[in-house]
Amino acid sequence: MIKITRGDLDKAAAAQVISPDQGERLWRFLGEQAALAGRPQFGTEHLLWYGGGLIVMGAMGLFTTVGFSSWGTGFLLATALVYAVVFFTVGGRLWHKPGTRIAGGVLIAVAVSMAPLATYAVQDLLGWWGTPAIIGAYKEFYVWVKSGWLPMEMVTIIVGSLAMRFFRFPFLLMPASVALWFLSMDLTPWLVGKPEFTWEQREVVSIWFGVVTMLVAWGVDTRIRDDSTFWLHLAGLLAFWGGLTSMHSDSELSKFLYCLINVGLVGLSLFLGRRAYAVFGAMGITAYLGHLANEVFKDSILFPFALSGVGIAVIAAGLSLLRRRAALDAWIARILSPRLAALRPVWLRERC
Repeated sequence: MIKITRGDLDKAAAAQVISPDQGERLWRFLGEQAALAGRPQFGTEHLLWYGGGLIVMGAMGLFTTVGFSSWGTGFLLATALVYAVVFFTVGGRLWHKPGTRIAGGVLIAVAVSMAPLATYAVQDLLGWWGTPAIIGAYKEFYVWVKSGWLPMEMVTIIVGSLAMRFFRFPFLLMPASVALWFLSMDLTPWLVGKPEFTWEQREVVSIWFGVVTMLVAWGVDTRIRDDSTFWLHLAGLLAFWGGLTSMHSDSELSKFLYCLINVGLVGLSLFLGRRAYAVFGAMGITAYLGHLANEVFKDSILFPFALSGVGIAVIAAGLSLLRRRAALDAWIARILSPRLAALRPVWLRERC
């Protein structure tokens, strides 16, 4: 395997091996193939683009202050609309320029993230919220659970889905996925049929909401060629794994079943080609091993050494997987029946 950089193509063009236009078209083609194969090009400039986009999203959401809201609802709505229009316009132009497609997608995602702020302002202007003491500040949207936030979450999901319809860029689903995660919590009073609910009820709702979200993302993967549902999978994992991990039980059998579920997540990561499942599964297994160390085997002198051996074995397995990933993917593809193979993501089936 030979690694090719953009500089290599520029040198080839300078040496008149290929024309500059051919080098540009070849680079775009290789980038598209890498995306389909699940190997996106990621450099320092991409890190800066994503980091800048997240800073803007955080500035207009998580890190807003009371002073921001004190300017009035009209100011909030105007700010959201101006931000949305400007970022969408600039992002749309960059999207169609060679080499700046990712930057354009990030800016469009920032525009999508203005949806909850605009919806909040519209609801307040229409008098749907009641008194400010009831609705709270916009900043509380990222802190507290309230069923009144549902329109903000639904609008964000719809806007994100529409943007994804025209710009196939996975990061566009990030604001919608966060809204989905919030939705799983804010729906709890409706699903349990009463305004007051316990943490246990919220955990159960979170688990099932996460399962449904992961199944939806899985279903989309079996029908589309590109890998664009990462954030949906992540939102489902956050809801499912978070709800499952926060549940408390004094039964060792329940804790062992929790560990087995996390082992299943690691196995599912191989089947779906999703590293996020392996990450959450590994965290769950680690939490269970920590429980064994702190409670079950706390007086055993051999347990730390045995657990160290398990950790070393896991690291070795990771290194082996890195070296033999292509062969392992091909082996899994060979042993799966046609019916099971059809349940794998399209992009993963084509790669194998």
